[in-house]
Amino acid sequence: MKPQNLDIQTSEVWQHLKSGEDFPTGFTMRGTLPADPDGVELMLEGWEAGSTEPPHCHPGDDMTVMSQGEMHVQFYLEQDGKLLKDGPIEVFHQGETAYIRKGRIHSVLYASECRLVYVHSGEFDFIESKLPQA
Repeated sequence: MKPQNLDIQTSEVWQHLKSGEDFPTGFTMRGTLPADPDGVELMLEGWEAGSTEPPHCHPGDDMTVMSQGEMHVQFYLEQDGKLLKDGPIEVFHQGETAYIRKGRIHSVLYASECRLVYVHSGEFDFIESKLPQA
């Protein structure tokens, strides 16, 4: 079964929004870890042009907002002890948002200098795949 693509409606990044007694009317938020046990981890990332990340996954859904640059993401499926490419490379540009489901294996090429706002649902981890690519 092919994993469902995420978006603002389905990503766990946007779950657990809370309102508070002292919050303005209509405002909800999700805090950051460790202060909010249902929180997110947030990173501002800078990547040099040509930088890459090997096939890996994360333990929670993530959301990457492209503040600058061009990012290429290749998804993979595990089959017979190997990684098979799952569809064409997806390209994200400045102003776009990429969502990746927890546990979904992917690699990344930063085709130009990139500045990203990265939000991870729950505690962040980088889990590199040890499987060879088919």
